[in-house]
Amino acid sequence: MKIKKKIALWLLCCCAFGQTAAQDREDISLNDKQSFISHLLEQMTLDEKIGQLHQCSGRGNFTGPDTLHLPLEEYVRQGKVGTMLNIIGIKEIRKYQSLALQSRLHIPLIFGLDIIHGYRTGFPIPLAEAASFDLAMMEEAARCNALEGAADGQNWTFAPMVDISWDARWGRVMEGAGEDPYLGSKVAEARVKGLQGEQLGDTCSMMACVKHFAGYGAPMSGKDYNSVDMSMGQFANFYMPPYQAAVEAGAATVMSAFNDFQSIPCTSNRFLLTELLRERWGFKGIVVSDYNSVEELINHRVAENRKDAAAQAFQAGLDIEMVSQCYLRHLKELVQEGKVKEEVIDQAVGRILEKKYELGLFHDPYRFCNEARSNRTINSSRIRNSSLRMAERSVVLLKNERQTLPFSDMIRTVALIGSLGKSQFDMAGAWAGSVDRSKIVTLYDALIQRGIKVIYQEGYDIRSGKISSLNASLQAAQQADAVIVCLGERAEQSGESKSKANLNLPEGQQLLVEELAKTGKPIVSLLMCGRPLIFNEVRRHSPAILCTWWLGSEAGNAICNVLWGKYNPSGKLPMTFPANMGQVPIFYQYKSTGRPTRPHVHYCTSYIDSSTEPAYPFGFGLSFTSFRYGKPEIIPSDHPDHAHAFLRINISNTGSRDGEEVVQLYVQDKVARITRPVKELKGFQKVFLKAGESKTVTFPITDETLGYYDNDMHFTVEKGEFIFMTGGSSHDTQEVTYFHPFSKI
Repeated sequence: MKIKKKIALWLLCCCAFGQTAAQDREDISLNDKQSFISHLLEQMTLDEKIGQLHQCSGRGNFTGPDTLHLPLEEYVRQGKVGTMLNIIGIKEIRKYQSLALQSRLHIPLIFGLDIIHGYRTGFPIPLAEAASFDLAMMEEAARCNALEGAADGQNWTFAPMVDISWDARWGRVMEGAGEDPYLGSKVAEARVKGLQGEQLGDTCSMMACVKHFAGYGAPMSGKDYNSVDMSMGQFANFYMPPYQAAVEAGAATVMSAFNDFQSIPCTSNRFLLTELLRERWGFKGIVVSDYNSVEELINHRVAENRKDAAAQAFQAGLDIEMVSQCYLRHLKELVQEGKVKEEVIDQAVGRILEKKYELGLFHDPYRFCNEARSNRTINSSRIRNSSLRMAERSVVLLKNERQTLPFSDMIRTVALIGSLGKSQFDMAGAWAGSVDRSKIVTLYDALIQRGIKVIYQEGYDIRSGKISSLNASLQAAQQADAVIVCLGERAEQSGESKSKANLNLPEGQQLLVEELAKTGKPIVSLLMCGRPLIFNEVRRHSPAILCTWWLGSEAGNAICNVLWGKYNPSGKLPMTFPANMGQVPIFYQYKSTGRPTRPHVHYCTSYIDSSTEPAYPFGFGLSFTSFRYGKPEIIPSDHPDHAHAFLRINISNTGSRDGEEVVQLYVQDKVARITRPVKELKGFQKVFLKAGESKTVTFPITDETLGYYDNDMHFTVEKGEFIFMTGGSSHDTQEVTYFHPFSKI
């Protein structure tokens, strides 16, 4: 039955602004989404529709170049803006929302922000979280990010970044899950579910935005924004899976990438935005450009001018233009010329209005602006505790000779060397955005709070990396029970537009460790970074090394908990760490060649001046206890429709401490129709074992475990032998052979 009540929102607006909504539209039912959106579209002028496709940025907190200097307030009031980014705080959000409700049809705004690893409470950088291999904890971390952001008025976050990258020179590796498509897919799914919760519209959830579609993590030379060149098979097998997993997890929005794909910029790539995303995967949500990327089609030299750029992007399937105004200035003209159909604009606008409806903004445009909820949520004990647990699980133990760690309770005086150990700014990490750095617990803070006597020295200049106080640092070490050296990058040295040609840790930092080792004191080196680095002298001279990345608000407490053994480190590397720059890019899943690498063989894939072996392989990470793996075995399946077989392996904690181990499953297709990697991760389980305890871990063998995409993007499972490898890293495995009896294409 057709409902003839005027919606409550419009009545509220009538009272607020002294006008009647019925003057501008027919009666609309708020209880029927499709009917509501259809009726609203009928009332909209072409200009108002185009306004919904325009996203503009606030005047502060820019995530890109500010070149337009728009009259923001007037644009919003006129209905020329559909969504906004970089508006922070309830007061500012209310201000712009109230302006939007003064437009003719009173259509509310969506507010988006880059909440990459924490809104006000900082969490570990995404690459660090991926090192935990703890999907439930990563989902909880994303949930906390959404809780804080939504409590402070935000509806949409431009996360997760799911780009796979094999090249640590690319600064944005810190934003993703590393080099592996299987791990990346699982992490993408967990983060989307954490951000969006049970359903959009909950005031503790936000719209996720999968980025950057597609191939953005593979720029030539590791330079951000650079061209990407790969075959379709390479894309389908190594880069596509996390995007698809995020879409299948229900991500509300997708962001196009800056780069080109198959020689067409992603911003105007119809194959990606329409054929693959919408037609093949069935994506129903919003596609948004990256910052200014529509206008940048001119720089790509595929568009002659802004009008041409608008036409190409929109025809490819791009709904919202972020910041640049090509749509706002030229779409109407393109419709009048017959180059863009208004019914296609209606479809794009309909998708945007649908998300506004699902967020509940038509019911109550201020529903995410609740100061009481914001005050009890932001930096709450619950969220900080989640940040602490996530940070503990993100730490990777790389070396631990002579049982240097964990520290005993006898360690009461510590020489803390390196200003990174005292820097709130840097512990937040790159892309920290709106994180409240004043509430970050540094390692220095945490040591003091635990009653440890701290003798602090900067040791080296944080900007140049040169030794600045060697004698004072050596004296501090002599007076201490143990030495903690904080090494690595500043937060500003990783992230967007922070590509590096040199991944070596500064020489001064490494020399400082060498000199401190001569004191004979127990030395622990902490690597604080946003990407794999090269630190061969530290590896040589420091008996204990922890990769602590950038861990966020609870960084200091998490590191202390690991140092003193309150938490037994369980992290594993989500990216391969190179031994020298000549190896970059380096990754574990390289393909078989006709002349594979062999020791002491001249005509093979190798270097004449370096080993091909990395410093630390993918999946590597030590523990304060030890684990023993039994021999893997293949078990027939009673239900072949669900799994062809199962791989079973027993694992035992043979040490004296309780601990967690990430049991990893790799597969090699012995003979395939196309060249395949020497091994691929196809499963992992994080298992907690008490000292002396044993457990059996089982992995199903399915089509997804065995199959691959051919060069025409057809998924294929071949008959024949497969080698399964299980162990604690990609380099430390045991093998078992499985014969698959039939093919599937």
